[in-house]
Amino acid sequence: MVLAIVIAVVVVALVFDFTNGFHDAANAIATSVSTQALTPRIALTLAAVMNFVGALLGQEVAHTVSEVLDLEKADAKHALVIILASLAGAIVWNLITWYFGLPSSSSHALIGALVGAALASGSAYAVVHWSTILDKVIVPMVASPIVGFALAFVVMLSIMWIFRRKNPHKVYRGFRLMQTLSAAALALGHGLQDAQKTMGVIFLALVASGHADADAGLPLWVIVCAASAISLGTYSGGWRIMRTLGRRIIHLDPARGFSAEAVGAAVLYTTAFVWHAPISTTHTITSAIMGAGATKRFSAVRWGVAGNIVAAWVLTFPAAGLAAAIMYWILRLIFQV
Repeated sequence: MVLAIVIAVVVVALVFDFTNGFHDAANAIATSVSTQALTPRIALTLAAVMNFVGALLGQEVAHTVSEVLDLEKADAKHALVIILASLAGAIVWNLITWYFGLPSSSSHALIGALVGAALASGSAYAVVHWSTILDKVIVPMVASPIVGFALAFVVMLSIMWIFRRKNPHKVYRGFRLMQTLSAAALALGHGLQDAQKTMGVIFLALVASGHADADAGLPLWVIVCAASAISLGTYSGGWRIMRTLGRRIIHLDPARGFSAEAVGAAVLYTTAFVWHAPISTTHTITSAIMGAGATKRFSAVRWGVAGNIVAAWVLTFPAAGLAAAIMYWILRLIFQV
């Protein structure tokens, strides 16, 4: 029975990874498509390839995710049910926000779901490492959008000053070409961040079931499977969310699109390699789009749409946690743990 649940966890984790890919596909390419720097299909192909490559570049974020919960008090079967409920809850919230076109965070949905399922199971079975969540999730969750907004604003102001005497049409043509690089860099950061979160959950399940050592590195098959799942999900596309990011927040030009993507990529790399924090690609690029767009004038940003996005950000952690708690109670009855 334990082996069957392990297999179920791996399959559901890869399904979550796939939904993460199509949910967040817009992150890397919405600006490039909306500025007509890339066609949608070329942009999706580029994002899928770079997602796969990015997923192979590190394991730091994966280990952070695997350390969110301590499941040593639970037997293998119960621990796996908690993890399975977490994944199911995160998928439910991903699908809800995808349906309504809200670019919420798959990362925070997963962390919130892990916490929700753990709390539902009670402290006798799972212990939440709140210090890890505060240092590696909450603080970066608040800091990354602020940094993304401010940096994109400054970068775009610098571009406006540097090219102030140049022909705007020639400048925009150059930045359309540059957006191929910035979109690729952002997609690489997305794979580096988000695929590792799935790897971390699978690794947590393997450790809980005795199939892996907590101090060992991630198995190669886990890395390749997670990278493939998020890449395929990205190629499937997230058109609803792409419209929100690319057009409804603000109408972007190539220079502002490049600024947002370049800053978003820089924040993703820094938090992954330096802070080892599983931050939200969605939060980062959305705030960067707002920051770059605000250089036109603050009223150019559709703050009502931005407010709806912020509301989804705030709701994600508790809503995914509640969904995971409900899934835990259902799965506990099914598996009789």
